Amino acid sequence: MVKSLPTEFYAPYLSDVAKERKPSPIRSLYPLENRPGVISLLAGKPNATTFPLTSIRLTSSSPADPSRQIENEISGKALAEGLQYGPTAGIPSLCEWIYGLQQREHGRQKDEGWRVSIGSGSQDLIYKASVDEAVVAMVNPGDPVLVETPTYAGVLPMFQALNCDLIDIETDSHGIRSKSLRAILENWPSSKPRPKLLYTVPYGCNPTGMTASLERRREVLALSKEHDFIIMEDDPYYYLYYGDAPRYPSYFSLESKEQSEVGRVLRFDSLSKILSSGIRIGFACGPEPLMQAIDMHTAVANLQTSSLTQSITFALLDSWGYDGFMMHTRAVSQFYREKRDVFESAMKRHLEALAEWTRPEAGMFFWFKLLLDPTGESEGDSESIVRTKAYERGVLALPGTAFLPRGGKTPYVRAAFSLLGPEEVEEAIKRLRETVLEARRVGP
Repeated sequence: MVKSLPTEFYAPYLSDVAKERKPSPIRSLYPLENRPGVISLLAGKPNATTFPLTSIRLTSSSPADPSRQIENEISGKALAEGLQYGPTAGIPSLCEWIYGLQQREHGRQKDEGWRVSIGSGSQDLIYKASVDEAVVAMVNPGDPVLVETPTYAGVLPMFQALNCDLIDIETDSHGIRSKSLRAILENWPSSKPRPKLLYTVPYGCNPTGMTASLERRREVLALSKEHDFIIMEDDPYYYLYYGDAPRYPSYFSLESKEQSEVGRVLRFDSLSKILSSGIRIGFACGPEPLMQAIDMHTAVANLQTSSLTQSITFALLDSWGYDGFMMHTRAVSQFYREKRDVFESAMKRHLEALAEWTRPEAGMFFWFKLLLDPTGESEGDSESIVRTKAYERGVLALPGTAFLPRGGKTPYVRAAFSLLGPEEVEEAIKRLRETVLEARRVGP
């Protein structure tokens, strides 16, 4: 039997604002409406008979045979659920489907002290776990936060707006360098508050493309218990893994298998990369007290994630079943593996000896170092090259400085390979080659 950490454990991890926030006086009473015989005068919900939508028809490709179409109709009770206000954490049908997915994929049971919350994409949930209009749910202004470096540029403004003390944790092609993390924690000044959070993207990391090894995951998880910090596991590329080895278990899975207590992992998943980025559906799973803080933010910010997009998502997933969903994700990951191979082939042809990189095993990015100085005496700065000379030649990528918590010069570049066809890839890498050769001739 897995033992979950007690509710009182999380008090130090919640920000002052989260502790002060009160539940919605209306939404907190919604569950009471479900008791048989209760006549509710509670909520100002519009009468569903005034809604003009009577049904929604969906057509999707079969995961087993993409040439075959599956038709679904959302009507009756399912449509009524999608058109009306719903629970803050998500409509019950979709939440239950996700509980089943997390049990199947990560081995987590519902009775282990965790639950699900649906968001408008995983970034919406990360924001609500971190930031709330210049205050935070888990971090107070100025608090230290551990972030793997380089890190996803989308989360940096969240912490920077709070003037957080961002602590760079070194990474390599195997993930977070746990020896570096241990050294920082063991030499932490006694005069400073200790960090409560570690942010990491363990699969196909944006920007580096790295996937954390099992050994590194185990070491980081052990450190989270030893030094009492929460792991924010942002994993939008989990289902875009295409490496040759079996997929490593998530932090969410590992903590239930390898620790005596669970509750130090707050996991974020996204359907944006595998169903639709525009549908804006993601979900968070974690300890009840932390999920409650997220939901209380949602209740005052936007009440809930769109019930209609949740209903559409559930209709699709339910028609596929878990086997169909996994079949679809395998097809998507194979698609990106082929894209990766095309991109790397072009890099080998045109950037050999002009750049260095590690082949990604998940996600949709290459992270490569431009060798701008032929003498090797200096590393150079990709910012000045990519934003000017490369763009003038008609190729655009993202300079690595955007992913450094403290900024600064770096020779690294992030290139996305998700959208381009083979001819566009070939031409883009040729143009990048010409840019690097010019920079090497001109010098720093």
